[in-house]
Amino acid sequence: MKKIATILLTIVTTMAYAQHDAKKDFKFAEDQTEVLLKATADAKSKATKPNLVAPRTVDAQGNLVLISSRDWVSGFFSGELWYLYDYTHNKKWLETAKDFTAKIEPEQNNGDSHDVGFKIYTSVGNAYRLTNDPHYKDVIVTAAKTLSTRFNPAVGCIKSWDGRKEWPFPVIIDNMMNLELMFAATRLSGDSSFYKIAVTHANTTLKNHFRPDYSSYHVVDYDPATGEVRHRQTHQGYADESAWARGQAWALYGFTMCYRETHDKKYLVQAEHIAQFILNSPTLPADKVPYWDFNAPGIPNEPRDASAAAIIASALYELSTYSANSKLYKATADKIVYSLTNNYTARPGESQGFILLHSTGHKPAKSEIDVPISYADYYYLEALTRQDRLAKGMRL
Repeated sequence: MKKIATILLTIVTTMAYAQHDAKKDFKFAEDQTEVLLKATADAKSKATKPNLVAPRTVDAQGNLVLISSRDWVSGFFSGELWYLYDYTHNKKWLETAKDFTAKIEPEQNNGDSHDVGFKIYTSVGNAYRLTNDPHYKDVIVTAAKTLSTRFNPAVGCIKSWDGRKEWPFPVIIDNMMNLELMFAATRLSGDSSFYKIAVTHANTTLKNHFRPDYSSYHVVDYDPATGEVRHRQTHQGYADESAWARGQAWALYGFTMCYRETHDKKYLVQAEHIAQFILNSPTLPADKVPYWDFNAPGIPNEPRDASAAAIIASALYELSTYSANSKLYKATADKIVYSLTNNYTARPGESQGFILLHSTGHKPAKSEIDVPISYADYYYLEALTRQDRLAKGMRL
């Protein structure tokens, strides 16, 4: 009887997490975004720096932090606006999204940044998905050409940071996310060179970035002439051998996306292994919102990272559509979304209009600790969208 009662409790609990009110959640997101738009306009009017185009976070004094298009985070706010339009079909969000996206488009030619994919695909990629405007298609292909200039065939990867003397050719796990731009460019242009670069980068990362337990290093540095691994470390995590939470989230999302784009089963297997590491971690809290690093020494008295949780939830929704572990992945994503919605959102009208609180950007650098950050909101809205589509029996 006790076993039956436990099973019934589990079923009831899972059903409770699966129940969601997308209309209510998106209404809150709309209301907050209205606040953020006003705060952004006010901050721009007082700014002394030129070319500030998007909100990023809130500083220690509660002031809104705006960024230029060159910042790797710049495209996420435009992407949020596109997700609001996607759900509501309200032309107000369409026009606002177009306006903010236009300010990111110059990054299509910025070859100094490995984050062209983050900036262009979250903004322009969503714009093209929802409008089919050929202008956006051209921007995506141009951006992919720009990103291709950072690919080194000897290494088999797209280079990350420039100007780091200690790293001749650093590659960060975050770069898996930029591959979506490359896959899209092949579909839109018919040029398979983008696809080949993306697959080569993914294969090199699969080979060199992971430990035996399928946790990921943050940075792998290569010899640019030979492609040999020089060094592995975790720059934004607690220690080189620790599992930085957002890094694990990037890895999960990236390899799930690679399976979608290639149907190569090794990427699905890798994504499942990464998911297993995350979900079986003894330090993952009951609410499934991870600490900023799975090995942070002060757990449970360490900052959480809502951004990592949102990325993981969105990835798990997609992974659930491919994997035999579908029920587990979807149930876990539902639990994360439930936790974020009920315990990590801002009070209505507060926090300058951001949606989620309690993200951690770069704790070792004492930067953006326990704050709202735009990429957390972006992946939260993406997760909500995916949850809603799955509930309606729609394709992601």
